[in-house]
Order: sequence, then C-alpha cells, then structure tokens
Amino acid sequence: MTGIAQESVAERARQLLEPVLARDGFDLVEVEWQREGGDWVLRLFVDKDGGIGIDDCQAASRLVETLLDVEDFIEPAYSLEVSSPGIERPLRKPQDFRKFAGQRAKVRAFGPIVSAPGQAPRKQWTGTLRDFADGAVEIEVDGAVHRIPVDRMAKAHLEYDFDADLRRKV
Repeated sequence: MTGIAQESVAERARQLLEPVLARDGFDLVEVEWQREGGDWVLRLFVDKDGGIGIDDCQAASRLVETLLDVEDFIEPAYSLEVSSPGIERPLRKPQDFRKFAGQRAKVRAFGPIVSAPGQAPRKQWTGTLRDFADGAVEIEVDGAVHRIPVDRMAKAHLEYDFDADLRRKV
C-alpha cells in the first residue's frame, strides 16, 4: 500500500468510527494504519472523561469490530488495537488544545515560521499551551506567546514533565 492509501484507510476509519465511539462516551484521539513486521495494524487511541483503562479499551474494541467487519473497506488482513493515548497524548482538534490549556506541550510545524513578533523563525516549540483561537495554537515559551497556524502544524502532543513530577513527590 502506498502512503496515500495508508492515509485514506486511517481517515476512512476515523470518519466511520468517531461518531460511534462518541455516542458511547469515547473520544477518538488518533488513528494509525501501518505495516509492522510484515503485518498491517489498525491502531485506535481512545480516551474518555475521567481517563481510560483496559476495560474501556476492550469495550471500545468490541464496539468497533463489528462495524469494521460490516463496512469491510480494509483490503489486507490486519490486527485491530485499541489503546490509551498515554501521558504524552497527541493533540489534533481545537477542543484538545483548549481542554489541555495550562499543560506542557510540544508543537512542530512543517517548516520554520515566525510565530511571535520579534522572534526568529522556528519549527518547534515546547512550552505551556494557552489556547486555540482563529485557527492557531497558542503556546507560551520563555514568556512569549507563539501562534502556530493549524494548517502549518505537523504534529502536537502533551509533554510529560518528569522533573516537575519528581519535585512534587519530594
């Protein structure tokens, strides 16, 4: 399968499964369709209010298995995996950036951009999420608020601050 076909399987799965999962209280965070060790894997990362556990992942898996079998749009044999997005969960939707405002995150652009007045072009920011407004992610880095347009953003995820966690435990 080509990269384009891989993307279309992931996007088609997202379009099909997101409303079904949402109806049962799950948030479909990310969909991956990739080849691993010669086998194809459809991996769904799901979350819900209050967090997600193994029983939730199993319930989400049962919820989507039948629908995927009925729709039958994935040609090669594949394994379905349903997982938590983890502590460094991806951020994709405007509501993700708003929900996790105040938390540490890493945002990467496709190429260098000027994201704040008086700042040099850059393509990566690690700091505190502030908001999502007017089609851009706002992240504070070293006292400056940077705006990264979503159409220029390659990837974003929460970044767990191990040092801060250690300081809290001491």
